[in-house]
Amino acid sequence: MRFARSKRGLRLKTVDSCFQDLKESRLVEETFTIDEVSEVLNGLQAVVHSEVESELINTAYTNVLLLRQLFSQAEKWYLRLQTDISELENRELLEQVAEFEKAEFTSSNQKPIRDNIKPKLAPLNEGGTAELLNKEILRLQEENEKLKSRLKTLETQATNALDEKSKLERALQDLQLDQGTQKDFIKAQDLSDLENTVAALKSEFQKTLNDQTENQKSLEENLATAKHDLLRVQEQLSMAEKELEKKFQQTAAYRNMKEILTKKNDQIKDLRKRLAKYEPED
Repeated sequence: MRFARSKRGLRLKTVDSCFQDLKESRLVEETFTIDEVSEVLNGLQAVVHSEVESELINTAYTNVLLLRQLFSQAEKWYLRLQTDISELENRELLEQVAEFEKAEFTSSNQKPIRDNIKPKLAPLNEGGTAELLNKEILRLQEENEKLKSRLKTLETQATNALDEKSKLERALQDLQLDQGTQKDFIKAQDLSDLENTVAALKSEFQKTLNDQTENQKSLEENLATAKHDLLRVQEQLSMAEKELEKKFQQTAAYRNMKEILTKKNDQIKDLRKRLAKYEPED
């Protein structure tokens, strides 16, 4: 509203200056003939017509750029916008806008009162197929993130299991080396006890190793399952995006825009053919 009000004020000043320039440059005599009056009015009409036309064109182009920004943001978030052109000529709504502008700029120099501050409008809820597709995309994205986190956890557990297995194998090798080095210095009874202890440790280690192997296999299977689920979710996400794009191309707005572009292309081809007829030959 401030931008439009400022531009409108500048144009009105320009129109006023047109009349003022006419008074100062042409109205220097006391009497004028009909032809002179007609000439003066025609010149003034041309200047005012040019200024008003320029302002109307600039206003239309400015509105197009504003709508382009809104449509770009809506397209990014897969929103479906609907407009009613008939509402642009609703006198009641136009009067409400005028009253809002008058109240807004009349009290612009006053301090804002908390009771007069109007709450912001809540965003409109989407409906139909687009809403379902958006919800499905959000659900798939959340599931994708969960699977990625689960995959990372399983990879960490598998790495820890492999490290634990390597440590146990090194401990067994060190124990066997120590047994071979000290065997000649231990008495027969101590040697028998040590062999029994080693056998028990070896049996326990083998059991632990088997458990670690089974746990590793289970982790690898879970890792493979998680990767498959991740691929499936990504495929579903891609299909949902393609379906949304297909739904958008089937909307009336897309078909109307495509029809308009086709007509414009045909008009351009026709104009080029007409211009080719009038081009001078070499």
